[in-house]
Order: sequence, then structure tokens, then C-alpha cells
Amino acid sequence: MDTKLLIQALLKYLFGVILLGSLIFLPAGSFEFWQGWVLMGILFVPMFCVGLIMLTKNPELLCKRLDVKETEKEQKMVVVFSGIFFIAMFVVAGFNWRFQWSVLPDWVVWIAVALFLICYLLYAEVLRENTFLSRTIEVQKNQKVVDGGLYAIVRHPMYTATTLMFLAMPLVLASPISFVIMLLYIPLIVKRIKNEESVLEEKLEGYKDYMMRVNFRLFPYIW
Repeated sequence: MDTKLLIQALLKYLFGVILLGSLIFLPAGSFEFWQGWVLMGILFVPMFCVGLIMLTKNPELLCKRLDVKETEKEQKMVVVFSGIFFIAMFVVAGFNWRFQWSVLPDWVVWIAVALFLICYLLYAEVLRENTFLSRTIEVQKNQKVVDGGLYAIVRHPMYTATTLMFLAMPLVLASPISFVIMLLYIPLIVKRIKNEESVLEEKLEGYKDYMMRVNFRLFPYIW
């Protein structure tokens, strides 16, 4: 086991737990915000399990997933605005619970939890199918076009899974205002996908043919 990679992954994991907990519970003003604990659980428990599997089975993939330094100028803007939307979503959700502005019923929360977990399974399957996945837009050495499994249905199944997960998060937190904020993420992911495809079409052999075979980018029969 790569000790350096393990330490790096654990530090980023713990930082994420502390940061998200702060963004949720400080605005809420209480640890009794149970929806916040539910989100922390369904996010970080599967994340720990998936990370452990990657560490033991495919450390190279884990290393790629930990690298968040974008080189594409357009993507740097996408990353910045995405971060702003996520921070706003969590903070507003905390205030929404604290001041009881507009709290969604429990049954909506649990439906969102189920959707989130289903999408996390899809996300894990994408990681299994495509060992070239990274957090940044790039063409890697010896990279090949992956066109089987979920990639035979849409060209970007990882974004399909994560977009639905991100939209489920504010519902898990019972905050309709936060859900509206996260709808602003959709134009950003559309921009990211279009930029990613232009890079792959230019630099990855066979990707142009793949685009002709698989018509839909994110959701079948929609886009």
C-alpha cells in the first residue's frame, strides 16, 4: 500500500468532513440539524469505502481523483463558480433550518436520500468502467475511448450521476432555496462538458467516432 497516497487521501477526506460540517452546522447554529447528519453520512461513508477500494485495487485512479488542478482556462472559471454555488447551498440550508424559512417534509428528504445513494452506485460503476477518469480535463498517456457499459448510453455518465447527486443534496437538507441555487450548476456542467468534448475530440483518437455513435451527452433522449 502506498503510504504517501494513503496520508494524502486521508487528509483530504478529513478536510472535507470538517469543511462540510462547518458549512452546514455553523449556519444552523445547532447539531440538532438531523438532515445535515444524514447528508454527511450518505456522502462520506460511501466516499470512504470507494476510496479504500481504489487505494487497494487501483491507486493510480485514486491519485487522479485527488488531483484537482485544472489547466484549461475555461474550466478554472467553472470550478470557481461551482465552489461558490456549493458553499451558498450548504450555508443557506443551515440558515433555512435555523430560521425555518421553508423546510421540506421528511418524505422528500428520504426520497432524495434514495436518489443520492442510487446515483452514488452509478458513480462507483463509472469508476469501475473507466480507469482514465480524472478530476481535470486532460488526455492521458495510452488513454483509449471507453464505449461500453454506461458509456454506451451517454457520453458522460459520471456527470449524469454527480449532477443528480448534487441536485439531491439540498433536498436531503430539506431546503428548497438551496435546490434553486444548485439549479445554477446545470449551465456550468453543460459548459464543462462542451469544453471537455472539444479537447477529447481534438486530442483523443477515436473520440469523434464515439460521439457519432452515442448521441446523448448527459441524459438519454434529453441532451
